[in-house]
Amino acid sequence: MTAGANPLTSRATFAPEAGPPVAAVQFRAHIDAFERLGYDVASLLEGIGVRRSDLDDPDALISCATCGRLFERAMQVRPLRNPGIRLGAVVPIGAFPLLDYLAVTADDVGQACWQIARYVQMVGSPFPIAIDESDDPVRIQCVIGSATVRFGVEYFISLMVHHLREETEMRMRVEYASVTHQPDDIDEMQQILGCRVRAQAAWSGLALSREAWRQPMRRRDSVLRSVLESHANEVSARLPSADPLTVAVRQALIGRIGRADRGIEAVARDLAMSPRTLQRRLALAGSSYQEVSDQLHREVAEKHLADATLSIAEVAYLLGYSEPAAFHRAFKRWNGVTPQEFRQR
Repeated sequence: MTAGANPLTSRATFAPEAGPPVAAVQFRAHIDAFERLGYDVASLLEGIGVRRSDLDDPDALISCATCGRLFERAMQVRPLRNPGIRLGAVVPIGAFPLLDYLAVTADDVGQACWQIARYVQMVGSPFPIAIDESDDPVRIQCVIGSATVRFGVEYFISLMVHHLREETEMRMRVEYASVTHQPDDIDEMQQILGCRVRAQAAWSGLALSREAWRQPMRRRDSVLRSVLESHANEVSARLPSADPLTVAVRQALIGRIGRADRGIEAVARDLAMSPRTLQRRLALAGSSYQEVSDQLHREVAEKHLADATLSIAEVAYLLGYSEPAAFHRAFKRWNGVTPQEFRQR
């Protein structure tokens, strides 16, 4: 393909005018990537009316229209072939602090991919991820809809390939990448990704062999679990003194912070009793399982919300909620205000 501003700019499709906004942390990662590729980002930001300080709020959202203007302006200044692939290749691990930490400390590639899929669902990413482990190779699919654009698909694929390959010390081998569109330069795309690319396919994403899916991550550890439990232990120590059973329930809950299996059945099993017995004994102490659980989770939530680096959606993720709305409802029930109102205070 002949390089030139008109063909490249016309073929590059970016964020639509209407669609879900993106988190400020994601937009900031794009800005930093453009800077690594040699763009004058101060000029780009000035041209679209965005200040760097606008991106400091962890809950800030950037409209799709603004994202689109950023990429269009960059391509007008200096067009790139396969811009999503190129940008994704230079985004370092750590650009998305919590997401990257969750991924790189997973046990293996498969667990990292599930962490990423759950995270993007929680933060409302315009590119939800679907994982199909029923066959070999495993499919990590970017669920595209009418509002999804090719840049985002290529960016997602490039990020996944480069970060997972780096964190497996180059042991992870990608079977192939799949995209529903025709890339600007498929040979360059295959060279950057280091794998075959199937263009104009039925789905977009990555295919990994079972062997690649089970590759251990080099930094796998339980540091995040330790941090979460440390925060919860600090909170528990500040709570009013209680009878030994209530303290035992708190400790069992602390071990399950951020996990889905934190109901009374799981905690009763940890304490070697039936749920009915646990509830009855707590009632005799003047409490209930729900009260103990709510008190601990409320205090831990407040501690996380005091951390200005975490978005509200990320706090919901850390506490094990399936969606931000469920966390908002629970927090308002506990405190009478929304997490956003609490944080603004």
